[in-house]
Amino acid sequence: PQLPHGHMPLPSFWKVVEDSLQQSGAQLRAFCQAFETVTPSPGTQPLTPAEERKVLSLVSKHGPDKLYQVTSNISGSRDLDLTLLRGQIVALLQSADTKGNTSRWLVDAGGPRGFVPAAKLRPY
Repeated sequence: PQLPHGHMPLPSFWKVVEDSLQQSGAQLRAFCQAFETVTPSPGTQPLTPAEERKVLSLVSKHGPDKLYQVTSNISGSRDLDLTLLRGQIVALLQSADTKGNTSRWLVDAGGPRGFVPAAKLRPY
């Protein structure tokens, strides 16, 4: 099978390759920028009505200063670990686990309670 640009002298061929790569790169950058403007950052994610009710119940149970937002998806690997999605709101119950490890916090996720990495939480 004949390549579409097989008849071209080599320098011209490389120029065609380089141009199309540059064009693809520009398209990819434009796509990434468009994607970032469409996707809200976790701080501005609107809560669903169900999440809102959960947040209100967490506030009434634990107070607003105990609320934290999950900054990235958490998949619990150990017993008593919670699996949570980025943007979820939880209430802090204890800033340490049963062994006194302060990098794992005990939280109330509006029903299930368990441990999550403290590094993946930020004050709400």
